[in-house]
Amino acid sequence: MKKCLFLPALLLLLTLPAYAAFSDSAAAAVLVHADGGEVLYAHDEQTPLPMASTTKLMTALVVLERCRLSAEVCVDERAVGAEGSSMYLRSGELLSVEELLCGLLLASGNDAALALAYHVSDSVEDFCTLMNEKAAELGMENTHYVNPNGLHEPDHYTTALDLSRLMAACLQNPDFCRITACTQLTAAGRTLQNHNRLLSRCEGVFSGKTGYTKAAGRCLVTACERGGLRLICVTLNDRSDWADHAALYEAAYGDYELFSVDACSVQASLPLLGGEESTLPLAPRAGLRLCIRRGSPIEKRLYLPPFVFAPVSPDRALGRLEVRIEDRSETLPLYAAEQKEQHDALTEIPLCGGTLLPPGGRKMDRGRPRHGRRRHGVTG
Repeated sequence: MKKCLFLPALLLLLTLPAYAAFSDSAAAAVLVHADGGEVLYAHDEQTPLPMASTTKLMTALVVLERCRLSAEVCVDERAVGAEGSSMYLRSGELLSVEELLCGLLLASGNDAALALAYHVSDSVEDFCTLMNEKAAELGMENTHYVNPNGLHEPDHYTTALDLSRLMAACLQNPDFCRITACTQLTAAGRTLQNHNRLLSRCEGVFSGKTGYTKAAGRCLVTACERGGLRLICVTLNDRSDWADHAALYEAAYGDYELFSVDACSVQASLPLLGGEESTLPLAPRAGLRLCIRRGSPIEKRLYLPPFVFAPVSPDRALGRLEVRIEDRSETLPLYAAEQKEQHDALTEIPLCGGTLLPPGGRKMDRGRPRHGRRRHGVTG
């Protein structure tokens, strides 16, 4: 799975007047760019707080990374009758992992969380070890899990920023996105209603997870996409969570847009000396997806040496594409796009003493891009 890299120091905060419709009733809130991690709005985003059923995002991610959706689960008797919201499982009932995930993510079944935990691990404690290991891997430095469903315990906590990191990782899983995008579906003979009201009430919202306990208050994580720009909003202990998420999205999409550079769209090449081919095509290994203020000036510059000698190492950066947007600068290293057979007798020569010289480079034009019971299966 691709890792999502966050830049916590990079804040592109919206101006306060844009938030007139935001109630600011949340104990903590954050709005981030899902692809790059840029923080667009933050309020006590690193304060540890209870998370209620948003816990189930991590439960789902751990399961999705370890289990086949079609794998059969026999419901452990220890999962039956769990306190709070339920899928109403029966001991010994046979369901698929996918059916239990639907009950977990739509109906917020605490029993589904336990059934999945016992399927993956011998105990809840062992499963929570996996959850905490995954949290550490994602850089969730202020998060700790002691159960898979979010029922309140003093040592079970997270932050709004950590939840945004978790949601970004979840969104990289297509099965997670498919399940959480359903407003209603039928799984294992049960009609499951998604608790996420914003799926039908806020333009572009396509995923999310709700949560509530008396100690945690109303917790909500949602994801929204408009014009290719994916944002994640998190609020903890917010009595006006539906309205606040909608208001934050409206403000953000009014001020920001997506700027992207696809790896396949970068056209560059170098004269190749000593090889069977006279030119060497170059390409980045990844593209750019940046959240930028609308109307920001964009400058793209391509830096290349005058030529390169064969043989060329495939892991050596031969040039770079720089994208400058206001006071930000992003760089895409360029590598040999194709490996050609080259003369073994030739040795690799450093490019101009190992540096990339702008005078020998080529500059691209400025401008903006154009932008025991058998299961019934899942339907919906």
